[in-house]
Amino acid sequence: MVHQVRAVVAPGQGAPVQVETINVPDPGPGEALVKVQTCGVCHTDLHYREGGINDEFPFLLGHEAAGVIESVGADVEDLAPGDFVILNWRAVCGACRACKRGEPQYCFDTFNASQPMTREDGTPLTPALGIGAFAEKTLVHAGQCTKVDPAASPAAVGLLGCGVMAGLGAAINTAGVTRGQSVAVIGCGGVGAAAIAGAALAGASTVIAVDLDPRKLEWATGLGATHTIDGRDADVVEAIRALTGGNGADVVIDAVGRPETFKQAFYGRDLAGTAVLVGVPTPEMVLELPLIDVFSRGGATRSSWYGDCLPSRDFPMLVDLYRQGRLDLDAFVSETIGIDDVEAAFDKMQRGDVLRSVVVL
Repeated sequence: MVHQVRAVVAPGQGAPVQVETINVPDPGPGEALVKVQTCGVCHTDLHYREGGINDEFPFLLGHEAAGVIESVGADVEDLAPGDFVILNWRAVCGACRACKRGEPQYCFDTFNASQPMTREDGTPLTPALGIGAFAEKTLVHAGQCTKVDPAASPAAVGLLGCGVMAGLGAAINTAGVTRGQSVAVIGCGGVGAAAIAGAALAGASTVIAVDLDPRKLEWATGLGATHTIDGRDADVVEAIRALTGGNGADVVIDAVGRPETFKQAFYGRDLAGTAVLVGVPTPEMVLELPLIDVFSRGGATRSSWYGDCLPSRDFPMLVDLYRQGRLDLDAFVSETIGIDDVEAAFDKMQRGDVLRSVVVL
């Protein structure tokens, strides 16, 4: 059976997205058909629209989603119709070299659905991050579905599917923030704000938010920042040092992903501290650092892929914290919108007007 549903398609590089009727097949072996309830509008979707990921147009956008299992294919034993799930793009294979050494959060061969979703004329669609959830229904690999508490708000917990998990994980998993540490986060959009929340959740005593936009600094304060730095008016490195006894922060997270912001992270950390890159740079960006500084400052520089998360471990735990009132995921939902409003949501996101617009289907 083929399911015809409305979905958001990026037809070509830089072209506005359009809502089309697409064809979604019934699930085959190892696959699941998900009735999408909510999907956040993420910068990665805009990167796809602009051709910044690859040129495999047309794209079926959307990936930061929650929904309900409608049906499953053969060999799927741990999911059933009616299960409430968060979708993820790290469906671990269990067989690659990372999985075999006990580090499935770095799985190098993650699964996607094998059957294509198509336009009405049969043209295959490339689903964003193997998900494609700006759609009333989507087809994914069963491993891309993580069951969580069905009492949770789909609009809030669906954001764990990408941006919020990336920021929380950059602090908790990649940097390993612990009680009493000092943490600075450069760039306080959705990912950076989540890193602020993650640092506060882990018990950091000093949490410094850095941004050029006073609105984002205000949002960061609400999510746990103890200090703010307006990068328009201050030398960011010196300001971080001034708030950390002249030493620099134990951890500095770059949630922007530009050479100049990563240099701020590198020099804004304490000796033997950790600089984490979670913001995604573009391919042409080049970082230049004196090698003697890399050596003499010690510590670590790390990149964070998807917050180094393991969805089966992290999603249920974070949803439980949300349900207990210890992690305010609702604060990330700036607005809820319809499926026809995604292009306008991209504009709001680029202007910095929102942490997240969330499509409700």
